Amino acid sequence: MRVTVDHAETYIYTGSRALAAAQASVMFVHGAAHDHSVWALQSRYFAHHGFNALAVDLPGHGRSAGAPLASVDAIADWLVLVLDAIAVEQAVLVGHSMGALAVLACAARHGLRVSKLALLGPAVPMGVSDALLEAARADDHLAFELINGWSHSAGKQLGGNQVPGLWMTGASMRLLERSAPGVLHTDLKACVAYAGGLDAAAAVRCPSLVILGARDIMAPPRGAQALIAALAEPMVVTLPDTGHALMAEQPDAVLDALRRFV
Repeated sequence: MRVTVDHAETYIYTGSRALAAAQASVMFVHGAAHDHSVWALQSRYFAHHGFNALAVDLPGHGRSAGAPLASVDAIADWLVLVLDAIAVEQAVLVGHSMGALAVLACAARHGLRVSKLALLGPAVPMGVSDALLEAARADDHLAFELINGWSHSAGKQLGGNQVPGLWMTGASMRLLERSAPGVLHTDLKACVAYAGGLDAAAAVRCPSLVILGARDIMAPPRGAQALIAALAEPMVVTLPDTGHALMAEQPDAVLDALRRFV
């Protein structure tokens, strides 16, 4: 599905289903230098089980035009523009990593538009190493290598894709390599600069779910504890032996958690 949002063409994966006004909507928001494809299983499941699935490509990512947005709050406001463009009044928001910060900010800034909130691999604050930032600024392939290594738990770097014949870390690397120059650096800077996470969490009034990877190096679970404490009665799911690439390493477990919550 392609719509115009803020004067730029935006791509939304809907599971090949037309939107139905009578159905509830679930919006999926990807992380830095990723696109809608990271939600392949989860978005398609909801699209075929009575929901409008809206897996967006953020501006400058995947199939969406425009420049990447420079701040988490700007992404949060853009998500509401997407809902306006497709005439959806309210949605469940699901975000991963940078996307988790964006949907958190959206729920705080536009509470009436968010019915439920799911945060996958969040951290507040979301720190990024100087080496990674510098490599991303220089569009050095090292940035992709660092992210790919840190995003997958040790066991999954040796294999373990639940789809036979597919290479998990290889697929993740190809996804990062498809991003346009400068996109990763812009995304990482937005994560580092976002200082309003705890205030946003305290302002959230809808039910919330937090999914963590016990072996996450990019956003260690300890970095989410203050956020969890600031949310009002969140449901917390920790996946054992799982890194930051939650949807790739444990697609069924992530889907099961979302199904129970939504």
